[in-house]
Amino acid sequence: MAEARGTVPRPGIAGPGVLAAVAALVAMWPYTGVIQPGAWTFVVVAVIATTAVTGMAGRRMLRRMREGIRSLLTLLLQLGVLSLVLTNLLASETAEFGFVPTAASLELTGLRLQRAVDEISNGVAPIEATVSMTSAMGLAFTLVALLVDHLLSQRLVVLTVLFTSVVGAVPMLITFGSVNLVWFVLQAVMILVVLRFGARHDRDAIRHSPFVAAGLIGAAAIAATVVVAPTLPLTTPVGGTGQLTTVSADLRLGDDLRRPNETEALTLVTSASAPPYLRLATLSRFDGEIWRPDRSDRNPVEDGFGARPWGDPIETIEHEVSIRVVGMSSSRLPVPYAAEQISGLPRGWQAMPLNRTVISSTNDAAGADYTVQTATPAPSLEQIRATSAGGAEFVAAPAEDLPEVIGDLAREVTAGAESDYDRLLALQDWFRSEFSYSLDAPVEEGFDGTGADAVATFLEVRSGYCIHFAGAFALMAQSLDMPVRIVVGYLPGTSTDQTRGEDRVYTVTSDKLHSWPEVYFQGIGWVPFEPTATLGTPTDFVSEAGAGGDDGPDAPSASPTPTSAPSASATGGPDRSAEDPGAGVGGALPRLNPTPVVLVTAGILLVLLMPGLGRALRRMLRIGRSRRGDAIAAWREVADTMVDLRLPLHTSDTARTRAQMLATTRGADPEALRLLVDAVERRSYAELPPEEVDLGASLRRVIGDLEASVSGRRRMLAWLLPASLLRR
Repeated sequence: MAEARGTVPRPGIAGPGVLAAVAALVAMWPYTGVIQPGAWTFVVVAVIATTAVTGMAGRRMLRRMREGIRSLLTLLLQLGVLSLVLTNLLASETAEFGFVPTAASLELTGLRLQRAVDEISNGVAPIEATVSMTSAMGLAFTLVALLVDHLLSQRLVVLTVLFTSVVGAVPMLITFGSVNLVWFVLQAVMILVVLRFGARHDRDAIRHSPFVAAGLIGAAAIAATVVVAPTLPLTTPVGGTGQLTTVSADLRLGDDLRRPNETEALTLVTSASAPPYLRLATLSRFDGEIWRPDRSDRNPVEDGFGARPWGDPIETIEHEVSIRVVGMSSSRLPVPYAAEQISGLPRGWQAMPLNRTVISSTNDAAGADYTVQTATPAPSLEQIRATSAGGAEFVAAPAEDLPEVIGDLAREVTAGAESDYDRLLALQDWFRSEFSYSLDAPVEEGFDGTGADAVATFLEVRSGYCIHFAGAFALMAQSLDMPVRIVVGYLPGTSTDQTRGEDRVYTVTSDKLHSWPEVYFQGIGWVPFEPTATLGTPTDFVSEAGAGGDDGPDAPSASPTPTSAPSASATGGPDRSAEDPGAGVGGALPRLNPTPVVLVTAGILLVLLMPGLGRALRRMLRIGRSRRGDAIAAWREVADTMVDLRLPLHTSDTARTRAQMLATTRGADPEALRLLVDAVERRSYAELPPEEVDLGASLRRVIGDLEASVSGRRRMLAWLLPASLLRR
């Protein structure tokens, strides 16, 4: 049985242009998930279409010229036409006749590009489809379309697929967005189409199948994802603020971000005499190893935070705090305690009334500018001493099997105190006077963790950083049957020379990431304490006789009384964990959440395995048909197996000639080959329909013999990159 012999025709002049347009459109798809719908999609599609059409027209008009000159002149033609189209679409108000660019057009485009960089740096996906963003996307995909068009015109298929894969993966890598499965499928189909029609190859040249290129592409794509992705910045530095600090709520130690570089995270303006502590999240669920964020009901932030947890006898101090986030990325907003109303936020932010924090599953704090109305309980010393700690039903039960030293020390330190407040004050004073602040001691002594055992070691060494102090204080308070939780947030900011009206502007830097404990008092609510040595100002309520005005220097406060110039010592920040939806914790240097990189890499691997999976499915179907006597399906499977194993295959060979060659050179079973050849010849030449014979066993035997005749490397290559998928 002979097979037709020939060469797959090389696509005509229009072929590369069409393929390039398809490849560029597929590369554009992931950007629709990170930029809101708008005119940018029309501009990008118009640019891609213009590039393809002018490329095809130029190559057709110049087809008699030498390849190099034709490519250069075609590129110049495309640049000329694209400049007119882009000017008309993006800057027609500054152009001659609406499409001829001028110096003003270039200046306007430059300004819009600079504005687009700012929008990307400070924005949250999906970014608004502004005119600036439309200009940036139009120019970016002009370069993409031109490069893809000329790569394919030169039949550089490997570089084409690699380049479009990187362009399409960028939105997922730098925004931590979910993996775009639709794009992966489209990209896989595009790869197969480009490999099939984008290059000329002889069907007899089986050993040089274009699918070998897919292996190179896969290796390069995986390397680019794993090696290059972690080096990509989360944002572009803007206005000298540096890169974003990525902050999440989970509290775990042992992270290398205990020494964050100092960059500006946010600025604030307040009507109070001093800046407040800012809270991101509270953690009260302790499993013996890790403190985890609270889970409670949420409502739209526009609805406020509900009733105050303290009653009328408790004095309330109200303030307004305006906050602008300039260098922090998080799914949580930094807010002072106790927030009551927040204005200036887009939809999507949710308030958690039980802990007075703000969270979102869709928005990012980066670039947020909002105003918080706060109401702070200010009990007198007599009032808080008359109140017991307890009554917070939503706080989790203390962890079991804590080291005895925690409870023993708690009872020893508080032995002389008569009220719960005095006991907590004694704990706070003990930590601040008997312990030292150190970033190195936990690592050197081997207790850099939040577990109960690490706390026990910290109590023995008496040196650590803020999370050790907060964690130890919390467990000791729990051992005294007090409801306690840990707050993750920022120390008060430092004053700047700027003012807004009569109010001072304060700046909060990334090294002010901090944690502190809070204890619940009936009728008062959550009262914070500051046990960390040398940082902040310890809680100390004053008696009614010694209280001054609301805003005086001795005014009581339900938060650790801030100083106008807190210690410049660095404090340990929270660690990253997959528990929280807000990605990982970072310092000033960005730390990528590994999940998107892993998922994108897994997606690329899945795409690369698709040819092998498709080939396995085809073999399974053919074996099934051969069991029912389909000789043609069985013989085609033999031929495709030879192609996949890179064995010589001559399309002019008859079935009998090929079988003899396989038996003598590859050790294939002669009897199994004879059964297959007889069935093929009866199917091809017999006048009567051949009787159905089960050919499945013979086919599997021949396939096994052929695979056994080659090396393991060639068998693996045949499975991953089956060249037979390119045969007609």
